[in-house]
Amino acid sequence: MKEELKKYGTVIENPCMKDFTTYKIGGHAIACVSPKDEENLLSLLQYLKMNKIAYKIIGNGSNLLFCDEDYNGVIIKLEELNNLSINENIIKVGAGYSLMRLALKLSRSGLTGLEFAAGIPGTIGGSVYMNAGAYGSDMGYITREVKVITPELKIETFSNKEMDFHYRTSFLKENKGYICIEITLCLKKGNPKEIMELIGDRKKRRVESQPLSYPSAGSVFRNPPSISAWKLVEAVGYKGKQIGGALVSPMHANFIVNNGNATRKDVETLITEIKEKVYEKYNIELQVEQEFVENSDREF
Repeated sequence: MKEELKKYGTVIENPCMKDFTTYKIGGHAIACVSPKDEENLLSLLQYLKMNKIAYKIIGNGSNLLFCDEDYNGVIIKLEELNNLSINENIIKVGAGYSLMRLALKLSRSGLTGLEFAAGIPGTIGGSVYMNAGAYGSDMGYITREVKVITPELKIETFSNKEMDFHYRTSFLKENKGYICIEITLCLKKGNPKEIMELIGDRKKRRVESQPLSYPSAGSVFRNPPSISAWKLVEAVGYKGKQIGGALVSPMHANFIVNNGNATRKDVETLITEIKEKVYEKYNIELQVEQEFVENSDREF
């Protein structure tokens, strides 16, 4: 099978998911394939489905938590789908393009609307999938169209309305089997100096307030309508709480960091306890932003 996979792109055999996620947690997979282009991605998907081989699509792994046990399937990484074209304020970009890199490139050229993403370490495809956002904005505000591969392996283009963007979710996240391969963004003209000053100020605040030197997946919980999630975590006494190698950051209570050989179970236990304590004290059901990849997940 691994020889067959090499027909479609670059293959890493028996990859450890610790090396493919920002949490640095997870067991091994059968292989990781980076398809050369859309055509090879389609052929790869046809091969996997025909042979009933499980697979998981990933970007930079910045919002994923794999199991400690091995994943009995193939990881598909879309890093080679990184085309970029800029026509005035309309941008077409492949799903594997770095979100931070794109935000900085467009901001420096005087296009405004994506500067909120300058500190989000994912891919453009992953950001559309989960409707990533910050500072009161998100991908739903600037996305015009999304080209996808459907579960039937057809290529279709969804409008912004069809993507059904909402807070940290989208049609793609709620409907498994669709794969984002290209995004069309619509930005506005702005002042490059002012845009970069804003990004610089936000970066300074992030460095001062977030545990960026530790492996994590960013914010753990979505903010409820009336209060920041970190305030609730602090209020139930979990700031600085550690279970195994997983630590609720003393710097920012909505971050759980890998403080040294953390396991999936360590992180899950902390999340479960926090959710229970917050619900018990405030009757608020915290929603988790991160995606838990189960070994039972089977996309065929």
